[in-house]
Amino acid sequence: MLLAAASTVAAGPAVVLKKIKGPDVEQYLHYVSGAAGMLAMAGVGVAAASAYYLANRPIPTQPPFDLDNQTIVEGPELIHYSRFAKDGKEMKFMRYLYEDTRTLYDVFRRGARVSNNGPCLGWREDPTKQYQWMRYEETLLRAQNLGSGLVALGLKPTPDTLVGVYGQNSPEWVLSEYALYSYSMVIVPLYDTLGPEACNYIINQAEMSLVICDNEDKCKSLLNNSPSCLKQLVHIKPISKETTELAKRKGINMLSFEYVEKLGAEKKNRPVPPQPEDLCTICYTSGTTGNPKGVMLTHENVVADVSATLLQLGDQKPNCSDVMMSFLPLAHMLERICQIAVYMQGGAIGFFGGDIRNLMDDMKALRPTITPAVPRLLNRIFDKVQSGLNSSSLKRFLFNAALSSKENELRRGIIRNNTIWDKLVLGKVQDSMGGRIRLLVVGSAPLAGSVLTFMRCALGCVIVEGYGQTECVAPTTLTVQGDSTPEHVGPPIPCCAIKLVDVPDMNYYAASGHGEICIKGTNVFKGYFKEPEKTKEALDEDGWLHTGDIGTFLPNGTLKICDRKKNIFKLSQGEYIAPEKIENIYIKSQYVAQVFVHGESLKSCTVAVIVPDVENVKFYAEEQGIPGTLSVLCNHPDIKQLILKDITDLGKKGGLKSFEQVKDIYLHPDAFSVQNGLLTPTLKSKRPELRTYFKPQLEDMYMKLD
Repeated sequence: MLLAAASTVAAGPAVVLKKIKGPDVEQYLHYVSGAAGMLAMAGVGVAAASAYYLANRPIPTQPPFDLDNQTIVEGPELIHYSRFAKDGKEMKFMRYLYEDTRTLYDVFRRGARVSNNGPCLGWREDPTKQYQWMRYEETLLRAQNLGSGLVALGLKPTPDTLVGVYGQNSPEWVLSEYALYSYSMVIVPLYDTLGPEACNYIINQAEMSLVICDNEDKCKSLLNNSPSCLKQLVHIKPISKETTELAKRKGINMLSFEYVEKLGAEKKNRPVPPQPEDLCTICYTSGTTGNPKGVMLTHENVVADVSATLLQLGDQKPNCSDVMMSFLPLAHMLERICQIAVYMQGGAIGFFGGDIRNLMDDMKALRPTITPAVPRLLNRIFDKVQSGLNSSSLKRFLFNAALSSKENELRRGIIRNNTIWDKLVLGKVQDSMGGRIRLLVVGSAPLAGSVLTFMRCALGCVIVEGYGQTECVAPTTLTVQGDSTPEHVGPPIPCCAIKLVDVPDMNYYAASGHGEICIKGTNVFKGYFKEPEKTKEALDEDGWLHTGDIGTFLPNGTLKICDRKKNIFKLSQGEYIAPEKIENIYIKSQYVAQVFVHGESLKSCTVAVIVPDVENVKFYAEEQGIPGTLSVLCNHPDIKQLILKDITDLGKKGGLKSFEQVKDIYLHPDAFSVQNGLLTPTLKSKRPELRTYFKPQLEDMYMKLD
């Protein structure tokens, strides 16, 4: 049958399609997946793909507006507004999408109504089981009972009551969040990468008397150095008697999540719904130097941002049949915004099992239609596929042919996953994420254009990329449907406007098209909690948020991120890095005279250029019988290993997190100096010049790490 199909290529595409139609497709797929069928696949694939395309010719996506003119630009400051915001230029920004949904308390109730009490929260007990679901009405009841229980424990149902939630993504995390909203209280998320000291600092600053923890380890971390204001811990999972005894000695009351729910059901305290202007969360940024800062966000801030995002997504926005995979930390606003958007539309959220290494297994079990993602995840998928193609030139040829065909469609606004290339070549990529993904939202850090285009083609789904900060909830820009051009983050969403302002120290001028990105709108935060001076640094008198990021608007009105105003950068997984902090620790090494730490937003780790201390390195070399000048020693693997180990040990002692530690170093024999242009007259590192000077070495280190 298949050989006959191959022999009919010359007869025309229609004949080929007819030969491999219906039940014979499975035979054909089985045949071409084996080594013996690869040549036949090459011969038949192109003709079959052409025939299949002609028979199933798709309709291109209609963009919401002219993609060559995506923003409205007004005034001498060249303020950019969304084309969806009719009143944007009068600074009347979008506040809500639905009249009856103006707070996060309203969001769940709308979801319950439009979904007709559909599935809401999903989880599975272990990897061998299927997902089980809690429906919207049960979720609402349990959240209200939990909130009622917290009030019964003495918490006041007002926006002045702050409650910590410390745990991984789970149904209980969401129940806790909406329990607090049901009684006008404020959620303060805590998370592991903050570290115990930062968590205690937050509890103290927010004067929280109660924290909800998901497991014993987190309870212990708070008990070991418990703040004086902390009086009650609610634990989701069971804890040992030892931990209970420790809490008693500390004067802290330990209560189970289940007990608080039952208490609330008995007391039946009436809900106290919040107002749009009330605080809903204080989201602490992880910070790179000093203590974390608490970003104060109101219900209106969050609802406006979600509403504007939904409007910008257009036909691609979530609906009540969608299922989203939750694995990015709920302590960060990107994940929460994605979830709120799904709840508002009546969709369902399934939670990963807690181990990121098993995420793809969770994906296959849940089969989501929507997922947020960070570049690091997509980079891993891209790298895995590329390495898998190295074993066969024929596989590589067919895969590239498939991508080329899909990319041609992408440029014409056609996004789909039902081509013959999807069936024959790209299916495994799609199946790795459950096989049903239709919308993927990328944020947190820039994504390389080649990877974005690859994922759009391979998954055959809509992938949108956005830009934002915690201080403006999450997204402030978002790419629009039909725009397949990579390496930009889209135009402003309709709840805000963006302008660029001069940064003379870095030679960026708004009049020349580059400057610091400033944001104003209904999604901009109210300030840093108990930090009026830091608030003034971020928010000017006219209400513009100064982000510290450098951007430029492309000719079509979309925003492109170019640089960072301060010497802080973000890695591909979304973690901020302060290189000076790392350098100040590494310089304590007896083998280090000077150090320059470097990172890139498309990479997941940092690297460094180190000028060794001549005397100490030569002394060690003589002891080990290693001959040569400093230039020779800089190229010796034992010397490199010595210095890398020493600075890594110092980093651990200095409290550096694993993603802050450099993964490779280049040893340079000549000192940075004013004379060679690498230091300022005050002997500070000239970072742009250092990046340029050591560009070949930095690229080489990253190439080896890749």
